[in-house]
This record gives sequence, C-alpha cells and structure tokens, in this order.
Amino acid sequence: MNKSRKLVLTSIIVAFGAIVMVQFITAGTNNNGSRNIIGLIQSQQQQQLLLQLEQQQIYHNTVNAQQISFQDIPIKSVALPAQSTTSSPSSSPLPNIFKQVENSVVQITSKTPSPNSSMQIINGDNPLDNQQSTRLGSGFVYDKLGHIISNSHVIDGARTVDVTFIDGNTYTANVIGNDASSDIAVLQVRYNNTNLSSPESLVPLVIANSSGLEVGQQIIAIGNPFGLSDTMTTGIVSQIGRLLPNPDTGFSIPNGIQTDAAINPGNSGGPLLNLRGEVVGMNTAIISGTGAFSGLGFAVPSNAITRIVPTLIQKGSYDHPWIGIAGGSITPEIAQSAGLPPNYKGVVIGSVQPGSPADKAGLKGTSQDIMGASTHIGDIITAIDGHTVKRIDDIINYIELHKSVDDRIKLTINRNGQTRDLDVILQARPSSVVAQ
Repeated sequence: MNKSRKLVLTSIIVAFGAIVMVQFITAGTNNNGSRNIIGLIQSQQQQQLLLQLEQQQIYHNTVNAQQISFQDIPIKSVALPAQSTTSSPSSSPLPNIFKQVENSVVQITSKTPSPNSSMQIINGDNPLDNQQSTRLGSGFVYDKLGHIISNSHVIDGARTVDVTFIDGNTYTANVIGNDASSDIAVLQVRYNNTNLSSPESLVPLVIANSSGLEVGQQIIAIGNPFGLSDTMTTGIVSQIGRLLPNPDTGFSIPNGIQTDAAINPGNSGGPLLNLRGEVVGMNTAIISGTGAFSGLGFAVPSNAITRIVPTLIQKGSYDHPWIGIAGGSITPEIAQSAGLPPNYKGVVIGSVQPGSPADKAGLKGTSQDIMGASTHIGDIITAIDGHTVKRIDDIINYIELHKSVDDRIKLTINRNGQTRDLDVILQARPSSVVAQ
C-alpha cells in the first residue's frame, strides 16, 4: 500500500472514529391530533399569515423527553498526531458571550397529565392521571429573587417544574405568573429544601430594548434543543414586527422577531441575545414542514418581557388591550369593487365582534345582501391615532406596544368613500372569541 493510500485510509478511520450518532425522534402528533402544531387559527390576526404559510406549520419549540434517544457507535482507537498547544486568540466575541451567560440559562422540565389517560389514581380529594407527559424547554434568570422566565407553552398547565442549571443542580420552581397570549411565563425557584445556597448565586441576564433591533444584526440563541443542554447557535435578525399565531388563544403574538439562528424543539423559552450578551427576545416557535428547523425561527421581543413580566410577578396574569375586529389588507379586487384608486392603503374590516370596543364605537364589517348576490365592503381603517395603517399588523402592534386597557384610540376610516374619525375605548382581551 503506497503512502497516499495509507493517508486516505487513516483519514477515513479517524473520521469514523470521531462520529457518535445522535438519533432524534422529532415530536409527532399526540392523542388529540397535533398538540405541538399550530393549525389554522380563526382570529382577526391570523388570516394573511396563514395564506403565506401554505402547507407549512408553526411549531412550538418544546420536546417530549421520552422522544429523545441516543445510539452510540463503537469508536475505534486511532493514534492522532499531537496538537499544537499554542493558538492565536479568537477575534470572535461568541466564546466570551457564552461564558458570560451560561450560568443564567436553564433547562426546564415540566410534567403534565396525559390528556387521554383512561385510568385515574385518587389521592385524597384530587384525582391524578396515572400517565404524565414530560416536556423539555428552556428559560433564563430574570432577577436575584429566583424568578425564571420561559414560554407559557413550555409550562403547559403545570404548577411546578424542575429547573436545571449548567452545573447540573436541579431545583423545584413554582409557576407564579402565566400569560398565554404573549407566551410568557414566570417561575420562582424554591430555596427551602434545596441546595441553592442563596439568591446571590443567581446571575440575572440584562434585558435590552428590542426596538433598537435592525434587520441583518447578528444575534445568538442559547437553549436546550432536543434536551442537549447549553447549546449556542447564531444567525441574524431576518425581520422584525412579525405577527406570530398562537394556537392556545387564537390571538397573535405581536412584534415578533424573525431569525435564521438554528432553533429546534427544546429551545423554547431560551434567550435571544445581542453581541453584548443582552436579551433582545425569547425563542418561541419555528415555521417548518417537518417540525425541525428550516431557517425560520421566531422570538417574543424583549420589550414584551419588560412590559408584561412585572405584572405577572405581581398579579399572576396580564390584561391585553383589545379592539375586536377581523380584517385584512386591500387587494386590487377590493379596491376596484369599492371604487378606490389603485394601491389604496388601509385595512378592510371583515367582521366586528359583538360587544367589543369596535362594536360599541359603531365600526362596520363586510357583509352580503340577503340573497348573497353582492358584497358590501366594510369600513376601511386608514390610520390609528394619526399613524398610517397599511396592514392589520400595524393596528395590533401599535395597540399592544403603546396602549393599555381603558385607553382611548382614534381610528380614521373610509366608509362608502367618506372619511371620518371614530373614538374607540379599548377593553381587556377575552380568553377566546366567537368566530364570525
């Protein structure tokens, strides 16, 4: 065997000797159909996005613990050449950022009863399902009082969860606040009966202002994809201001951050960081045809965290302002039907929820005559508090970011070719809405 063939053979042996196959069985449908898959959502905030997604689905990024398996391939011992002990310092800030934040990112394990258990065990007055579903997600330290931030869907109805730090220590945490509408939950680590010595051992992450994010800015995601703890990935901000459908409420999460940083099941609740190691978002979902990362990840913006979390800590819940309309952008067909000029901008109201702020203010939705022969175009919203409206996203994002329950907004509308202003007093968003 000549020298070149020996080198090739040695390279192949080294390569195979370094391989450990990790088999990930991606989350599939449960007994209810597809618990982790966001299906069609009948709310005013979903219509356009659903059309764009076509056959793809949006997945929450939790993973069932029992669906992770590891298969080791025997490794053949191969003598490797000695490595140089000298190397030039890395110019990348990523290793330092990881060291800076690694003690603040945790793995969260929640156990909830299996929804279709046929048998029950009675424990005192509380019936307990004999089967439990174990879900793995991520979270990060919010303050030295033991508060941990994660996604609402990671908790999934649990009252207590296990929180594991990078040193391997695991503690019990109580769920003290939960807002499914924004997909934010707050936990608090128990100090008694654990070896968590004091709050001083916690290292809170710094939360930045997400309104300063720009498309193309480099960001970092840290979490526990498929249960693999303390995993760092990096990418860029692909877009900002996205509406993210939420299957648990039927309302969108506004101002979402889109990123191409690799996010997979288990990353949910982990921080999205800038290059200073500051939190700019919380990873929550992906768009994928398979359930695995396909280049489209989404995060709840940090501004939502700073706005909502203090209320969750204080009250346990958060009231979102609500207007009560379903609508969409003006298409060329709608513009022609309504006698509008080409490229007219605004949101056509499709329907108005009975008893909603929009209903009380007198806003009109699209309707058909009794015989269904013709369609009457509803009010067209062209501005909110003087800010131009082009898409339904503009209305939802503005209200969520700048308004509170009982605040008054002014909507500029086009009704039958006439422009008028209507005052609307916002109400607390209901837990669900009636499809129109």
